[in-house]
Amino acid sequence: MTERFSKRHGYHPAHKAEISVRQDAPHELRGIVVQLAYECGFRPKSLRPLVCRILRKRPDPINWSEYPNIDNEVRGLVDDCDWYQVYDIIEGIAGAIREMPSSYETEKFESELNDYFLENGIGWKLSNGVVEMRGPEIFEEVVGTAERELETKYFSTAKNELHEALRDLSRRPVSDITGAIQHSMAALECVAREACGDSKANLGDIMKRYRDIVPRPLDEAIAKTWGYASENARHISEGRAPTFEEAELVVGVVAALATYLARKHEA
Repeated sequence: MTERFSKRHGYHPAHKAEISVRQDAPHELRGIVVQLAYECGFRPKSLRPLVCRILRKRPDPINWSEYPNIDNEVRGLVDDCDWYQVYDIIEGIAGAIREMPSSYETEKFESELNDYFLENGIGWKLSNGVVEMRGPEIFEEVVGTAERELETKYFSTAKNELHEALRDLSRRPVSDITGAIQHSMAALECVAREACGDSKANLGDIMKRYRDIVPRPLDEAIAKTWGYASENARHISEGRAPTFEEAELVVGVVAALATYLARKHEA
């Protein structure tokens, strides 16, 4: 299939839709997943066993013809499953494509699906075969920059901790909010230790002893973020559980601060 007119000429919506869908898989998306799988080389007979395996369902032995019987069966299974299982199916399709690139259009599924997510305000993205949480555009830019910077400066532990924070936000059906905050703060602590040359101090102590590692009064941002994480994630109290939005904010703030400290450490 030739590339669409809009793709060939670089046309796209002027504004990305605001994220409005996270803990859900809208009915239209479920149909798009099946449609895209077909466009990338699947047929009803090859898609049905994949969907049944993921959903732990037995294929209907009465259905022999691909259209409309097996196709209807596949669509019914996808339409009726829990929302988070739709994203399991997406990962299953992406994995099958990556395992047999000669049989499918390897880039189309991920690219087209991510475009759909962006245009329809769905807060997920498919990256290297894995469905991950997608934040607002500025969040994606800040976190992406931090990951690249930490990798370039050989802060492998910090980069892994930041990635774990994103994985915690991406967990289905329920995000690990406290885990995301804890991992993001661990990433910042790793970089701060290198920046001040004190490999044993925790982040709270670092901000008391080495306040000049960031310009004042921005040092207070780190200290207060550390305090928030300690109170709301590390030593959580009954009835004070942080929200997804708060965890997303912490991860974004940490990513920006980690990028700054990594660059300053090199200088």
